[in-house]
Amino acid sequence: MPDVASEASPETRRGRERTRRLIAGIGTSILSRGASAIAPIVLIPVTLNYLGAELYGLWMAVAALAGMAYWADLGLGNGLLTKLAPCHASNDWTLARTYVSSAYAVLVPVCTAITGLLWAASGVVPWSRLFNVTDPQVQQDTRLVVVICLTAFLVNIPLSLVQRAQYAYQQVAQSNAWLAAGSLLSASLAVAAVAADLDPTLVIAAAVSGPVLTNVAASAWVYGRPLRRLRPTRRSVDRAAASQLFRLGGLFFILSIVTAVALNADSLVIAHSLGLAAVTEYTVPARLFTAIGLLATLVNLPLWPANGEALARGDFQWVRRTATRMSLLSGAAVLLPVLFLVAFGGRVLDVWLHSDIAASTGLFVALGAWWFLLSTAAPLFMVQNAAGRIAPQLVGWFVYLVVSIPAKLLVAGPLGVAGVAGVSALGYALIIWPAAAAGYRSTFRRGVPPAPSPHPPHLMEES
Repeated sequence: MPDVASEASPETRRGRERTRRLIAGIGTSILSRGASAIAPIVLIPVTLNYLGAELYGLWMAVAALAGMAYWADLGLGNGLLTKLAPCHASNDWTLARTYVSSAYAVLVPVCTAITGLLWAASGVVPWSRLFNVTDPQVQQDTRLVVVICLTAFLVNIPLSLVQRAQYAYQQVAQSNAWLAAGSLLSASLAVAAVAADLDPTLVIAAAVSGPVLTNVAASAWVYGRPLRRLRPTRRSVDRAAASQLFRLGGLFFILSIVTAVALNADSLVIAHSLGLAAVTEYTVPARLFTAIGLLATLVNLPLWPANGEALARGDFQWVRRTATRMSLLSGAAVLLPVLFLVAFGGRVLDVWLHSDIAASTGLFVALGAWWFLLSTAAPLFMVQNAAGRIAPQLVGWFVYLVVSIPAKLLVAGPLGVAGVAGVSALGYALIIWPAAAAGYRSTFRRGVPPAPSPHPPHLMEES
């Protein structure tokens, strides 16, 4: 009897191998990402009780502001991931190292300059008024908390490029293991700072330093051992490669600005309209759902480089089939835990925190709807990202931002934090999901642009 596997076409065999790597990556990611989901949750009762509601709310509001500054990488991180996938498919290490080196050559000075501007301007910005800080003691610490959190965020931007390289070369499990180590280190340092009865600002500094320290170690290991052929060097920096990254990264840059503001606006709207105590009331339940949302992230992010490789080879059937299956899988992965939190979330908070935080059922329903919608749309966005099709999702997120921010400000007073979260979920259903579907369909109607041309002849592989 003939061997069916041996008679399969090369495209079929590559598709099966790609699927096998994807499943293996997702499975191992679930294990390694468990720490990333659990560590912040475990940290909440420790830090909330030690810092107090006002200072903890300030920390979370600054974290939201840092999330809005995700655009500070100029879109080069996402552009690098998209560019490296075809290099992996064609085994072009020289061009890949050129892209990696050029990305670092741009991001390191940019982030250094922004950090310098932050330090120079931090004394003139009315941070306490911006974050609606009312506690006199917290007002004294506001500037320092902002500088600590934003500096750690900015330093970590170029350091995070190593994660893009790992994902592009489908080392998903290894990348997530480093991320988990960063979360565990953050929690350990924060708990140690609390146990040592350090100043609250030092507790926050300890918590935000974990990812930075871990990415330093990850970069040394990855570029020294498994992906040493991608190690960034000055000789490999090239203007043409940087220009390609800028053109693609520019679209991701604009998209990052719009999505970062849209996704992190809730805490700032609540702080402005209802005060920092309300930010804590919103953020603590939101953290529970964020842990669930990590499932959608870890399941779908490996699709980006896998889709990039498949599209570079013209295997559109695999991309369509996988996107449909992953959309169903993502929705199912978050649905049961979402339903559990909607039914029992209030009791979980009572037992877990032993605090007077009052979270309404409406807030849990809105947060659950948001994450369910996001998880089912994510595979469609991964196809567009891999193909460099940014315009449809950019339009969708821009419309969402313009419509949702005024609506949230309008409902915050009468409906509270549940109303703000409800506007987010409704906007995603009516604006973002249709944009995701339209962009996904247009990717195949218009075809996928060819892989980048080989590197210029003057570029030489460095031994």
